[in-house]
Parts: sequence; C-alpha cells; structure tokens
Amino acid sequence: MNNVSSVDDTGDGPAVVRLDPGCTRDDVAEGERYVARVNGVVDYGIFVDLSKHVSGLVHESTLSGQYDVGDELVVELVEIRENGDLSFEPVAVEPTDPVERHPSYDRTAAGVLSQKVGETVHLEGEVVQAKQTGGPTIFRVRDETAIVPCTAFEEAGVRAHPSVAVGDLVHVSGTVETRDDSVQVEIEDLERLAKDRGRSVEQRLEAAVSEQAEPPELDPLVEWPALEGMIPDLRRVARRLRRTVLESRPIRIRHHADGDGMCAAVPVQLALERLIEKTHAEPAAKRHLLKRLPSKAPYYEMEDATRDLNYSLGDRDRHGQKLPLLLMLDNGSTEEDRPAYRTLDHYDIPILVVDHHHPDHEAVEPFVEEHVNPYLHGEDYRITAGMLSVELARMIDPEMTEELRHVPAVAGLSDRSKADEMDDYLALAEDAGYERDALEEIGEALDYEAYMLRYNDGRSLIYDVLGIDDADEPRHRELIEFLADRAARDVDSQLGDAMDHVEHERVANGAHLYRIDLDDHAHRFTYPAPGKTTGEIHDRKVVETGEPVITIGYGPDFAVLRSDGVRLDIPQMVTDLNDELPGAGVSGGGHLVVGSIRFVPGMREAVLDALIEKMASAEIDEALSSTLDR
Repeated sequence: MNNVSSVDDTGDGPAVVRLDPGCTRDDVAEGERYVARVNGVVDYGIFVDLSKHVSGLVHESTLSGQYDVGDELVVELVEIRENGDLSFEPVAVEPTDPVERHPSYDRTAAGVLSQKVGETVHLEGEVVQAKQTGGPTIFRVRDETAIVPCTAFEEAGVRAHPSVAVGDLVHVSGTVETRDDSVQVEIEDLERLAKDRGRSVEQRLEAAVSEQAEPPELDPLVEWPALEGMIPDLRRVARRLRRTVLESRPIRIRHHADGDGMCAAVPVQLALERLIEKTHAEPAAKRHLLKRLPSKAPYYEMEDATRDLNYSLGDRDRHGQKLPLLLMLDNGSTEEDRPAYRTLDHYDIPILVVDHHHPDHEAVEPFVEEHVNPYLHGEDYRITAGMLSVELARMIDPEMTEELRHVPAVAGLSDRSKADEMDDYLALAEDAGYERDALEEIGEALDYEAYMLRYNDGRSLIYDVLGIDDADEPRHRELIEFLADRAARDVDSQLGDAMDHVEHERVANGAHLYRIDLDDHAHRFTYPAPGKTTGEIHDRKVVETGEPVITIGYGPDFAVLRSDGVRLDIPQMVTDLNDELPGAGVSGGGHLVVGSIRFVPGMREAVLDALIEKMASAEIDEALSSTLDR
C-alpha cells in the first residue's frame, strides 16, 4: 500500500491526494485527505468516489452544505470498517495542487505469463489491436517483453471498454488462463493510463523496442567489398522490420515470382515468423501479422496494390489491426511501381525496397522509406536480391545462418549473376552439402513451383524445396529432383515445338540476334511462361554459338529480352523508344542482360524494328559473357 503521507504547504494537515482511477483500497489509509466526487445523494448523506474502485459514505451529520451529483470536495478517511465500508468526513480546504497517487501493484511482465496461469496479474503496455469477436473483445497488449491477448466480455458481440483504442497506454488486471496452447489474460479491469503514468510507460516501451530492434553485428557470408558497402542500408531495413514486429504491425512481403525472388523473400519470411513467435504469446500470430505474396510482373502492379490495400483496410475494420508495412523484394525500384506507391501513399503504409533491378530512384524515392539497390552504390545486377535478402534475414534472426548457406548461390544461378564472388557462394554451398547441379535443380524447382502456385505463397512447400526450416532432408532432395525433372520435361516440350520457328540474323555489332513470335509458336498458359521460354532459347543459342547473343521473345504487346556478351541498357532503351515513337506506350526495364518491355499492339512492328536497331549498335562486352558450364 502506498501509505506515505505528505504535509500540505500550510502545515495544517496532510496534503490532499488525488487518486488515479485505477487505485484500490490498498492505496488509501485512515487520516488521509482525498479529492472526491459525489456519485449519489441520500437522506443520510452523500456517496463519494475517490477512484473507480474506492467509494464510501459521508454521513449527513458531518455535512454543513448541500451537494449534487458531480460536485467535487475534499474528504478525510476516518474509518475503514471491519466489513470493508469506508467512512469519510468533509474537510474545509480547496483541492488545489493535490498530490497524484498511482495504484500500487506488482507489475508482471507479459513474457512470463506462462508461469502465472491461474494467478491475478497486472500488466502495463500499449494496445496494439482491439478485435471484436462474436463473443468477447480481444485486446492485444504489448509491454517490453511480449505481446499478449487480453479478453473482456460485456455480452456476446458487444464491444467491451469502448473508450479504449489501438495506441492507448493501459493498465490491465486479470487472471491468466490458457487457450489453444497459448496464454491470455481474462480482464477484470482495464484502464487508460493518465498522462504522467502513460508517459512513463511509453518511455519504457520505447527504450525496450529501440534496444530489441537493433540488429546484431554480423560479417557477410562472403568477403565482397561491393556487398559490404550495402550492409548499413540493410541494417536500417532490418531495424525497421524488427521494430515493426515488436510493435505488432502487420507486414506484407511482395516479391518477383521467380528463383531469385523466392530466394529473397522466403528466408526473410522465415526470419520474421521466428521473431513473431518469440515476441507474441499466440502461436497463430505469425499467420495474422505476416503475408508473403508473389508478383508475376517485374513491378508492383496497380491490381496487386489495390488488392493489398483492400485486404489491409478490411483487417483494420474487422479485426482492429494496424495498417501494414510493405516490403518489396526483387521488385519495386522503377517508374512502373510509382502508381501503386502513390495509391498506398494515401494511407499510413510505409514501404521498404530491397531490389537489384536498374532503379528510377527519383521516381520512387518520395514514396519509399528505405531503398536498397546495388545501382545506388555504383554496382549492378550481379548482386542479386536473394544475396542481399539472405543477409537481411540473418540480421533479423542470426540463428538462421547455417540453414541459409546455400541460398545465395541458388539466387545467383537463378538470375545469371556474372559476379566473381559466385565462386565463393558456390564453395559455401558445397560446404553445406550442395553441388552446383543440385543448386541449379533447386532454382529450376523454385521457378516451376512459382509458376504453378501463381498468386499463392505455398509456404511449407517452398520451405521444403529450398531446404530450410528443418526440412526433411531425403524428401527435400527427392522433391527438387522430381520438380526439376518435370520442369525440364515441360521446357523440352515447349522448345521442341518452338525452336524451328526461331529467326536468326547477324547484326551490325557482330552479335547473333535470335527472335521468335511466342504468340504464334509457343504454347500459352502453360509452363514455361514467355520469359522462361525466351531465356531457355537464349541459353541454348549461347552454348551453340559461343559468341555474343541477343534473344527477343515477343507477343502482341510485349517483348522479353536476353543478352550475353552485349551491354544492353534496357531502361535507357525504353526512354529512347518513348521519345522516338509517340503513341507506342513503351514501358518496362531490367538489367544490362535481361529485361522486358510492353507496348500498344498496333505499334509492335515499329517498336521491334527500333529496338533491334538499338541492340545492333550496343557495345560488345566480354565481361558480360556467360559463365554457364553446360
């Protein structure tokens, strides 16, 4: 009990105390003076409230005036009776500058509630979600140690404590119970904290979150000065993601649906899931707070942005969740992303980007909180998104390092990285038990499953394919062999029909140019998709010729571009084509050796002719020659 009395400034008696609304009878003592408010008038006196939990009677024999409900006065506690009733008398002093008294209780950390089942506890923290179910209202409250559900029941489907909202700092008292293999607090009392107490809790939470959000200091998996220069950028992204989990804000991961995109997004997904498990009392929290969503286009389409926004607003309105943070991986750096970003900019949805496509930094910079891209450091596509994101995942959960050692090599092979450091990644993967052939099979299996899954994340299946999260080793090996064989069979079938229709010419710079109308000479709506089909044709021609090769696979309104030994500045080509061909509606981009563009169908021939003319004058660059060992 807080029974320390203070003497007032006049020396005429104890100071007047104003009780916090959460104070109980344990916080009062006979002989002390309190600010009280009249809550009832009867013939034999008035009833007064000192707090939500402390009330009593002022007998009419001690009253010298008239009082109405709501009047404020100073009273002295003269007796605590054996039956618990409190007896007060009025004191003729003004309640100026009263001493604030907070409730006295032992605060319990949310992180140890599993040890307190059946006990009454007191929590202080922030409401991070207020969800109304068909039965109770569920408030998820975070303190410095964990996030725990606290349930209150008014009546079925009726919002309990309607004045308490997301973001409020609160004191919860209640009994710890178990439900669905997790703990929760059955609320006996829930109060919003007054300003001074709330400020103290807010400062305590902020100090804890700042410390816990700080990513560990780790050396990159390989020595690579170009990568090491990007580590500070990745640390900022990791810090923001860790803080987002600690604050129980949802995260949506958008990534390109190919091998490198999978190698980027899946390790980060697993790292965030494990952090959520460590910081949330509910096993199901990771399902509600984290979504990984593949994107077929090499940019964030308005359709995807609209779907994400609609889903997030629904979760906010139905389940009381915060709006999410958006993490873009192997995607999100170009002018084509801007309309989708502008859509989200109307709401409080922060955007982080980790990508290795040639960026339009000025176009996206106003909308993104962090933008990690090798081109912004004078590097290029050879540092793939998967390589970057494996380092990011390790910063979120450093215990993942051992199970991720082979993943950067898969990412590099999947995206045709020409980096010298690929040898180091291949050696790292070999130490983990993966030869190059097995890594290529994983990349093919990922690409195959990305196509088959379409807009689904296939979480557990992809974990098994990539061989992470304690994947069953024999099944992992058998699965990638089976899927890689299926992919190879479908590729052979597609190319068996398409190769006879590939047109060839030698262009001015000496490169071989191969082109094919995929709409006329390739199967549609089946694996491999146009991009993969073009890439496979290209790889075969590179091996066949041993010389610089450019390959174009086109349809009614698109063209997929591949090059080997030729420096194609595809983003610049797109800019030039738009200047030269008004009304063609050219858009797209990519790297120096791979990309795609779109255009209006009626301008296809003009676009292709102008595109080939630019390719014919592109620089021959041996540094961009293929390193494929086939």
